[in-house]
Amino acid sequence: MKKILLLLIIISTGYLTAAQKRKPEPAPVDVPKQRLEREIARLSIISGGTLGVSAMHIETGKRIAQNGTTAFPMASSYKVPIAIQLLTRIDSGKYSIDQFIEIEKSDLHPGSGMIADRFNWPGAMKPGVALSIRSLMELMLLISDNSATDICLRLAGGPGAVNACMKRLGITGLTVDRPTAYLIADWLGVYMNPAETWSAEKFDSLAGTKTAEQQKASSLRFDSDPKDTSTPEAMSTLLLKLYTQPIIKPDSKNLLLDIMRRCESGMARLKGVLPPGTEVMHKTGTIGMTTNDVGIMTLPDDAGHVVISVFVKSSGKPIPERERAIAEVTRAIHDYFVLNR
Repeated sequence: MKKILLLLIIISTGYLTAAQKRKPEPAPVDVPKQRLEREIARLSIISGGTLGVSAMHIETGKRIAQNGTTAFPMASSYKVPIAIQLLTRIDSGKYSIDQFIEIEKSDLHPGSGMIADRFNWPGAMKPGVALSIRSLMELMLLISDNSATDICLRLAGGPGAVNACMKRLGITGLTVDRPTAYLIADWLGVYMNPAETWSAEKFDSLAGTKTAEQQKASSLRFDSDPKDTSTPEAMSTLLLKLYTQPIIKPDSKNLLLDIMRRCESGMARLKGVLPPGTEVMHKTGTIGMTTNDVGIMTLPDDAGHVVISVFVKSSGKPIPERERAIAEVTRAIHDYFVLNR
């Protein structure tokens, strides 16, 4: 009996030893990535608010994120999903990219842009003023024209159609809910009845009644509004699909990327401190305490491409300081992927 018991103990010990030997080795620590994550956390302090970033090296799949699943106001970066849905409708034959759209007085909306500045004065808005969809998209993405954006959103089928497009593409964590006119009105605390025809005169009249304290309170409420927000990961996933998958036809994809390559806003953000000549196809966003830039950058020496979304919200610092945070974080990510792909 003692011999049997001793044999069982020896056998059991042998099994334990073998199991211990088969135990997988821990994954190697990615020291450069840890250093980058610490550097991003350090640089995010410059922004004065909450900084979110999601970056991925397209060719290797390596990812970097901070607050990647946190929702941020998109501001004008939401013009990218609007453009994708509009191009989807053009691809389906609903419209032609060179089709002309007549501009109505009610299309003149507040915020950045050229259309309202050129036409929003007595006698300027006469019947027959029209722009091609191609021109409207260029104005929306190159100089972030808000009047052009709201026309493009209408042609895209409205916010519901854009969100349905995102759902079809498997994008979660990104939602488009309002035209820019109503987004700005909500930020200012101005109520404009969506059922009424838009009037720039009425908007200006209502906006003029808001005190600085009232506007500040509205801005704080707007900063936590879930409408028209995206997580950094959702926006980067959308850009990744745009670049690597046939979510729109080749001609539409090339048009969109070419316009984003020529974007004229936000030169101090993603592109701010990158090596001269670095190609970045991007779209910026700015409103209140929010400053963003999202895009695709090409690395030197055939090192590949990086999809990157950097968002800043709830910042009381001046825009140039927020832009510096975006630029420094982008450069750190650029250098990491150049040296560690």
